[in-house]
Amino acid sequence: MPTRLNQVQPYALGLFRIVIGLLFACHGAASLFGVLGGAMGGGTVPTGTWPGWYAAVIQLVAGALVLVGLGTRSAAFLASGSMAYAYFKVHQPEALFPLQNSGESAALFCWAFLLLVFTGPGALALDRLFGAGRGAEAVRSEKQGAPVAA
Repeated sequence: MPTRLNQVQPYALGLFRIVIGLLFACHGAASLFGVLGGAMGGGTVPTGTWPGWYAAVIQLVAGALVLVGLGTRSAAFLASGSMAYAYFKVHQPEALFPLQNSGESAALFCWAFLLLVFTGPGALALDRLFGAGRGAEAVRSEKQGAPVAA
């Protein structure tokens, strides 16, 4: 059973990345364009306001990049940091625990994106199509003593 799970791990990770990226991009689109119920139950975030508008831009752009798997680690790092900022500046001053301060989504997004920083995009990512994923595979092959194809 573990062997079979290990074989599909890149696809499970890719699916995880796609879902997390889509959900994050939807938050940004709702805040910027008023779609999907809009920001906080309706409307949009006023352009240029700190930190709401900038957070929404990060959510939309980083979420879309993570969704398609392009620059995944960098986009996930930016997204994770923005959610850490949101949690500690907006939610944590209200109460200590995420359940008390309504910060569960910020905390979960923060840790989910941080996981993607360390694991990479998994399967079905544009990073692999454009060759960004080849570097890690080459390093792994060299460590195992296998020759690396040019």
